[in-house]
Amino acid sequence: MKLGQEHLHPQRTALIIVDVQNDFCHPEGSCARRGSDVSAVPVMMPNLHALLDGARAHGVPVIFIQTFHEAATDSASWTLRSNGRSGETCRTGTWGADFFEVSPAPGEIIVNKHRYSAFINTRLDSVLRTLNTETIVMTGVATNVCVESTARDGYMLDYNVAFVKDACAAFSKKAHDMTLENIDNHFGTVFDSNQIVNIWEAIAEAGAHKVS
Repeated sequence: MKLGQEHLHPQRTALIIVDVQNDFCHPEGSCARRGSDVSAVPVMMPNLHALLDGARAHGVPVIFIQTFHEAATDSASWTLRSNGRSGETCRTGTWGADFFEVSPAPGEIIVNKHRYSAFINTRLDSVLRTLNTETIVMTGVATNVCVESTARDGYMLDYNVAFVKDACAAFSKKAHDMTLENIDNHFGTVFDSNQIVNIWEAIAEAGAHKVS
């Protein structure tokens, strides 16, 4: 069964923005410096901003996921996997770890993570349970790594997953498209940003008519 309007009610939904940070997104960030193609980021940013504006307008909680790497969490296996690249990416307290062209509004939640999935050794699940969240709307960078990892774990924890294809970016179109196919087949439903905002607007309009 694919998700419909009833699954995206603002009172039961949260917008998750994963790793929209300088080192992953900026042309001078560490990923771009080591050769990753970040050209998809400026294409998706207007859609992400529109979705963020829509969430705020309709009372959908917004949760920013922010990666930090530091000696305390640079395990031997993590460092080996990354070929040492985690030594220069999103280091705690650096410009590279700062948000890229987005910023939390007062009262919005930041969840820090140290691995691909924002559910691993973080407070994200507790935050979502406290908010009575049933559906997570997934956005951010990179589509096929941290966004997909978080979406998969969210599904395994019994959240509905709405994956926003034009508010995510990967370092290759092939990787991006493969994730969209995988998510839509096994872990959730793929939407575009306009569909999500239109659903929130329709729910708000229906509620207004009920009141009147």
